[in-house]
Amino acid sequence: MDKIIMALFILAAGCTSLATTVQADEVSITATPVTDQIYMISGKGGNIGLFIGKDGTFLIDDQFAPLTEKIVKAIKSVGGDTPKFLINTHYHGDHTGGNENLGGSGTLIFSHDNVRESLSVGSFIETFKMKNAALSPAGLPVVTFSEDISFHLNGDNVHAVHVPHAHTNGDSFIHFKIANVIHAGDIFFNGFYPFIDVQHGGSLKGMIKATDKLLALADEKTKIIAGHGPLGNKVQLKSYRQMLGTAYARLSKLKNEGKTVEEAIAASPLADLEETWGDGLFKGERWIELVYAGVY
Repeated sequence: MDKIIMALFILAAGCTSLATTVQADEVSITATPVTDQIYMISGKGGNIGLFIGKDGTFLIDDQFAPLTEKIVKAIKSVGGDTPKFLINTHYHGDHTGGNENLGGSGTLIFSHDNVRESLSVGSFIETFKMKNAALSPAGLPVVTFSEDISFHLNGDNVHAVHVPHAHTNGDSFIHFKIANVIHAGDIFFNGFYPFIDVQHGGSLKGMIKATDKLLALADEKTKIIAGHGPLGNKVQLKSYRQMLGTAYARLSKLKNEGKTVEEAIAASPLADLEETWGDGLFKGERWIELVYAGVY
């Protein structure tokens, strides 16, 4: 998907008004094989993880409500069924918009405690002036966890791990231990600066710590489904981690010197990173503006 178009989709993360204007017939849903049983489903919003097998269909995130029917159709086209289980990696609407549809059809929804809290009361993302309405009970996770949770199904051991204060205050990544696949959620934006929801508990340092956890689990053969961007691997994740670390070192130095966000932007600390990482959701100056408050 073109990065600029994708950026617009990500920019709309959690936007109730966008969810109601998404035209399903204008969106192409693609299921990319990761293994014989695991697929990455791409459409409009965050990348979905799909795990199929005799114990039932397991879904990671679900994009926007108007796309649910097409997503389920794509699932069935590769041998799955209406999801038996769904886990939300965080609360943003481009990852949870299909919850009410799926929950209403009998899908059992899981998430970190903070995700259910955000979904149950609604939220407002100041950065984009975007409001999330509270979900009805049908769309709320019915099983929540504080640290991690494991699923033993379809011949694999699937481990969901909470990472605090990363992209939000409720992020989890999902590790398929036998298949050697990771769904990173929005901890990993493959190829561009990530959105960090500082307003809702995210931080650059937390993103770095979370990425380090992913790297510790990965090897040269691990396939990594990013929250946004193409299917990735450890080499790409290492490059992303290096960028985050470089940015943190430079921004924290400026902050420790007492520089305001305006002064930090004027110093152009990310100029040499811009060509590689600034061709997505944010240019460096805007990204600094958004993450600086979460640099500590």
